[in-house]
Amino acid sequence: MLRVVNRVVIGVVGLVLVVLGGSVLAVGLGVKPPSWWIHDGRHDVLLSDAQRTRWRADGWWWPTVLATLAVVALLALWWLVAVLRRRRLAEVAVSTGDGEGALLRGRALEGVLATDASALEGVAHAHVRLAGTRTAPEARVRLSLEPHVDPGVALDHLTANALVHARDSAGLEALPTEVRLTGVKHRAERVS
Repeated sequence: MLRVVNRVVIGVVGLVLVVLGGSVLAVGLGVKPPSWWIHDGRHDVLLSDAQRTRWRADGWWWPTVLATLAVVALLALWWLVAVLRRRRLAEVAVSTGDGEGALLRGRALEGVLATDASALEGVAHAHVRLAGTRTAPEARVRLSLEPHVDPGVALDHLTANALVHARDSAGLEALPTEVRLTGVKHRAERVS
């Protein structure tokens, strides 16, 4: 959801800036603007002194300006916090069977899953990251495979061993997982 909001906000702001900048450039180059446009010619200013000071004496002007600026600042702050927020899942809700439940640290589950995945034959390194929500976590696994390993076999071992063990130990009904497989860089072998 955040990616969609990010792209829509950036797209709308960019479109508005391109349209306004293009119109100012076009009018500056001599294109006749429509009668309702904000400026009339190449020597016209965007806001005259009369337009800038028109509502200054009215009682509603400054509270409206300040409220608008506060809303814009709060939206910008919310957006910045949402972009900078960590994407890693901090806790996983575990059903204990007695109706209460417990919380499992996300890093602990990541560590166990990475250790189990690294123990598979031919896996040089495993990196695990949990995302999603407390009740519906999702795993993102990156495996670095040795050159001699069949990727299909490594993936089968991961799903049959490490992921099943993590899902069962955390009491989860499902653990959707995205797996990325990469090969370990190695020097060419000599054939004699």
